[in-house]
Amino acid sequence: MGRRNKRAFHHAFDPVLMDLPEAARWREWMGRVEAVIFAARNPVPREALAMLVGSTCNLDDLIADIRDELRARPYDLVHVAGGYQLRTRPRFAPAIRAASGDDLRHAGAPELTPTEILVVTAIAYLQPATRAELSRLAGKEISRDVIGALKRHGLIDGALRAPEPGAPFAYVTTGKFLEVFGLASLRDLPDVERLEDEGFLQKPRERIDLDGALGLGDGDQLLEDDCDFDETGLG
Repeated sequence: MGRRNKRAFHHAFDPVLMDLPEAARWREWMGRVEAVIFAARNPVPREALAMLVGSTCNLDDLIADIRDELRARPYDLVHVAGGYQLRTRPRFAPAIRAASGDDLRHAGAPELTPTEILVVTAIAYLQPATRAELSRLAGKEISRDVIGALKRHGLIDGALRAPEPGAPFAYVTTGKFLEVFGLASLRDLPDVERLEDEGFLQKPRERIDLDGALGLGDGDQLLEDDCDFDETGLG
């Protein structure tokens, strides 16, 4: 009985709303999209949002209108990890933590050591990357503890075995890596020099040529899009 009721409710859902005036229809679509994103634990894919509105709806315009209405609010609608998510603005993070203790700490960027930051950044650009390759890049042995910490944070995964003696694990970044650092996809990674200038990467005492080690020439700028690595995402 419960399954039939749920199925009947699903079939009764009307994405088109042709019985409503145009302005009211648009407002209802906006409400639906925002409500679904608000209720979701993870970023909501565009395909799922498209099911909530009629085929005549320009979803990009709809999302732009939602973002415009949120300009005065303490949170924003962002495109991360292949979907859409509501995130509080960075300047409100201290207030949220002051009221909530450590309950929401996991929602922002985790606290990483300089070595962990270097390793996860290198994996993002080199992936798949073995621990030996990461050690050569860092100029020192990257311990299993560093890899384990990044895996516990859910930022990397040992997805496959490298085709070399011993078949070591080769590591890749995860969807959570994109979500934590506010990236829609790996195409949005900034260039390494910019990460250093903005303080996300600490320059080692004996400077490593990260551009050269990662195979990036002077003319190879991966992306021009902005990327904010502040601790956002407290929802």
